[in-house]
Amino acid sequence: MVKPPLRTKTVGTKLSEPEFAQLEAAARERGLTLSEWCRQVLLASGNGHVSKAAEANTDSGAGQQALMAELVALRTILLNVLYKQAHGETLTAEEMQRLIERADADKLKKAQARLEQAAGSGVKA
Repeated sequence: MVKPPLRTKTVGTKLSEPEFAQLEAAARERGLTLSEWCRQVLLASGNGHVSKAAEANTDSGAGQQALMAELVALRTILLNVLYKQAHGETLTAEEMQRLIERADADKLKKAQARLEQAAGSGVKA
């Protein structure tokens, strides 16, 4: 087994408390130490590739995720309403509110999964 080259160089930066907490959370979310996560993001960026970790923490990545989340929620609501209407049922205000709440509850998780799936297949989301 070949050993990787010894890492002897250091890159550093100053962060505010909220910025540091944001990076720690991103690393923890991926099961990495902060230094491992930073190394991956920096190397991916330096190689011209945006990693999932970096994309999730950029304004465009966050905007893309928010937009996808809203589309996922809207699709869930629309399909449920159309299904009920196709079967001759009507929705009460309470049922519609529950439907909206259910769609909103897991929209971010579903959006992230869809974006990761698209990134894994090489398709632009």
